[in-house]
Amino acid sequence: MTLSSTAAPVPPPAAAPRAPQKHRTGRPRRLGGGAGQTHRAGPFTYAVLVVAALVSLFPLYWTVVAASHTDTEVVQPPTPLLPGSQLFHNLNVVWNEVHMGDALLNSTIVSACVTVSTVLFSTLAGFAFAKLRFRGRNALLALVVATMTIPPQLSVIPLYQIMTKLNWGDRLQSVILPSLVAAFGVFFMRQFLVEALPMELIEAARVDGAHSLRVVWHVVFPVARPAMAVLGMLVFVQSWNDFFWPFIALSQQNPTVQVALAGLGAGAHTTDHAVIITGALVATLPLLVVFAVLGKHIVGGITAGAVKS
Repeated sequence: MTLSSTAAPVPPPAAAPRAPQKHRTGRPRRLGGGAGQTHRAGPFTYAVLVVAALVSLFPLYWTVVAASHTDTEVVQPPTPLLPGSQLFHNLNVVWNEVHMGDALLNSTIVSACVTVSTVLFSTLAGFAFAKLRFRGRNALLALVVATMTIPPQLSVIPLYQIMTKLNWGDRLQSVILPSLVAAFGVFFMRQFLVEALPMELIEAARVDGAHSLRVVWHVVFPVARPAMAVLGMLVFVQSWNDFFWPFIALSQQNPTVQVALAGLGAGAHTTDHAVIITGALVATLPLLVVFAVLGKHIVGGITAGAVKS
């Protein structure tokens, strides 16, 4: 008896993987969505960015233009849109009419001291509120945040009396001391460190025998560097532009930049708008330098929490 065996069906060969579609340029194009999809900006995107950049830079450009013309050319139509020839003359008037050199130096000292102290103390306090456990932490944090709702005008009279008793009238320390730390800075750094600083790093440093100061220096500060740069920029700009309290505490003989600008044309019968705009231009240039130096860190701090690996 013969047994007939039927051969098992052979599966068809697997289809070769399909090559990704290509653009006319020959480059592969990603299909479908996903986190790894590459997007290329088109001409419309670049056009929008160019327009936005021009609109943002136009006020600065017009300030330079107005500072290079006379007062008559600035106030009478048509408004000039091209630079003139009076820039150095207006700069000379600004420099000699008020103590602009002393004002720039004083504002630099005040802003630098306030920025360094605020960033340092805010980082330390923010770390304490974010990662340390102590009794009354939440209540104390709420009290710190509540101080942000108090108008600064309410503290002018007692603050002036304190500075008078200390014989700090018309001195820079009368402007620096009340601004050594800010409630906003404490809250800002606390919110950043809550998410950016893992407890595992602190515990690992403790296991290695690091004391609190070493933990702050080698763990907290490196992690908080982007937020410290952002806070430093914000505090420097706020301190540089502060006018209300320095105008009360200082005089035109020892002014900051904003107090000096208030004295431009104070004794004249008419206001020279071109000279005032020139003074504003001089007061703006240091802020541009600071932003150019800290710009990379500021952008990194803003985008630090936006991308996750």
